[in-house]
Amino acid sequence: MSKKTIIFLHGAWVTPRCWDSFLGYFTQQGYTCLAPAWPHKDKSVKELRLSPPAELAGLGLQEIVDHYAAIIQQQPEPPILIGHSFGGLMTQLLLDRGLGAAGVAIDPAPPKGVMAVKPSVLKSLSGVLFTWRGWRKIVTWSFPEFRYAFVHSLPEQTQREAYETHVVPETGRIFFQAALAPLSPASPMALNFSNSKRAPLLIIAGKDDKIVPQSVVKSTYGKYRQSQAKTDYLEFDGRTHWIIAQDGWEDVAGAIEDWLKKL
Repeated sequence: MSKKTIIFLHGAWVTPRCWDSFLGYFTQQGYTCLAPAWPHKDKSVKELRLSPPAELAGLGLQEIVDHYAAIIQQQPEPPILIGHSFGGLMTQLLLDRGLGAAGVAIDPAPPKGVMAVKPSVLKSLSGVLFTWRGWRKIVTWSFPEFRYAFVHSLPEQTQREAYETHVVPETGRIFFQAALAPLSPASPMALNFSNSKRAPLLIIAGKDDKIVPQSVVKSTYGKYRQSQAKTDYLEFDGRTHWIIAQDGWEDVAGAIEDWLKKL
């Protein structure tokens, strides 16, 4: 694949800063790189922590995906999409719409039809899901919650630095949309797994991830057996959910570039 524009889609609890290492890497490889923020999150981590925009309350997955779709459609040619966590799910939803030249979903949040009822997942999100009317609120994450879900096996100093540098308040609605997806006929998390016209997709799992366990990511990949479109899978040992920024992120970025070169 020729050196195209890459649009990076971040996940929940963070901002585009989570992509700093990947942006530097892929820019150096000759790609044009963009990392747009979710709606109402286009501020610094400090600003979002001190004064999260009121509009963030109730922001849903559909609105975020539509936001990225508009950005993609403004590009002179279809870009490559690389998403992490909820951004990985959005990457798949956008490819399903016929947008993007190729997509990479890293530790993607599970779409509708993929069961993620695992003890570590429930522990990671229990604080949010037990928030009264959390679907209408801005929710926050404590350091112990972030440490368990994102960086549990990393050195404590690295955990602290990641939390202080990246973690921001978040819309609670997306977590309830994920939890209730099996019960919602019109869930925004639904994919057409048999879509054979979508662009190539690479799905990546971290084998030490607690909030999106490897088994969940592999189940998502398995759903695509119904499709004739190119779908590939990679997994990395010792990687937490912070796979895009923890030590060894270069291995993940390099594997993605190798996959893109082969398209």
